[in-house]
Amino acid sequence: MSEQNELDESLKDYKQKVATDLKCTLTWDKDLIFEARTQRGYVIEYDAKVEWGIMPTESLLTSLAGCMAIDVLMFLQKMRMEITGFKINAVADRNPEPPQYFKGVKMHITIKGKRLDAKKVDRAVALSKDKYCSVYHSMRKDMSHEVTYELVEEG
Repeated sequence: MSEQNELDESLKDYKQKVATDLKCTLTWDKDLIFEARTQRGYVIEYDAKVEWGIMPTESLLTSLAGCMAIDVLMFLQKMRMEITGFKINAVADRNPEPPQYFKGVKMHITIKGKRLDAKKVDRAVALSKDKYCSVYHSMRKDMSHEVTYELVEEG
């Protein structure tokens, strides 16, 4: 079986067992500060003044980066790449007028490891962006999304 067929087969059921209903509660604390609690009990604090918590758009950007990171790293591990470090720097360009949606997002991935393969990284990024990243696919269709990367070969 070719490596490509092996990868396709291993991803056949990827994200098939995901909960289709997600729930959270959002409770007003004070001023314009809110506490969000997920159905699993995780807490995020939102603050319009960004003194005690994050802005909702910041959590959206980190969610996009987190979703892509999980996908890409898992795909690369399934492709038998030996990854020792993985980091995404993300920058969003927002519309200056309300609604201040993301017009574009640029992500730069730094991958450290041994025997790194750019073709495999291209494939992993494409799989996440084109098929699996649910956060990306939940955003505006006219948003530009650029992903670049650098490979840092170690020992």
